[in-house]
Amino acid sequence: MSERVGVVVFPGSNCEFDVVEAVGSVGGDGNLVWHGDTSLAGFDAVVLPGGFAHGDYLRPGAIARFSPIMDAVRDFAAAGGPVVGICNGFQILTEAGLLPGALQKNAGNKFICHPVQLRVESINSALTNAAELGAILRIPVNHGEGNFTCDAATLREIEAKGQVVFRYVENPNGSMSDIAGVANEAGNVVGLMPHPERASEELLGSADGRVLLESLLGAATTPLARSRPA
Repeated sequence: MSERVGVVVFPGSNCEFDVVEAVGSVGGDGNLVWHGDTSLAGFDAVVLPGGFAHGDYLRPGAIARFSPIMDAVRDFAAAGGPVVGICNGFQILTEAGLLPGALQKNAGNKFICHPVQLRVESINSALTNAAELGAILRIPVNHGEGNFTCDAATLREIEAKGQVVFRYVENPNGSMSDIAGVANEAGNVVGLMPHPERASEELLGSADGRVLLESLLGAATTPLARSRPA
């Protein structure tokens, strides 16, 4: 049976169908979940996709973190279930306190949309367990507020605990320490600004995102993930 992946849709999400299609391309079963729902029963993994949740009013993710589904996401993550936030989803996870740091406007205050090279800094996460440490992946970015920032103490902590999952080979947005993605301490919650779902087929210009999606499905089969609440 295929792992069921819930893809949360907020008003303003625009990458949900891309994620469902990409998850299906690696053997998973992607299903849309409305932000007003209150349960993630029956799902093996959860993805918060890219877009502009609630129009990015106030700041990206600031309103989405109050959506009813987020209580279920917190419970799912607390039980060890794999949760991934892509771009706007990463912003939402930081606003919800599920990941450290914050995302601010890109250096130069410019929207960027082009492929970048990422270096895998950790394979101890729900999104990189099938990847090779140090691997360079070509995956596109598409954001205006992807500049990762945190205070000095938080940076020291996440570096020491191996929570930096991806770094840019060439920093496109001014992110502190070239950080492109981070995980929680347990490694089951991961956020990244680049879009692996847009690098899932060679026809899209790169299939380097497949190993990340395969990692997510692999994490969804672990006993820890299966112990999530109904």
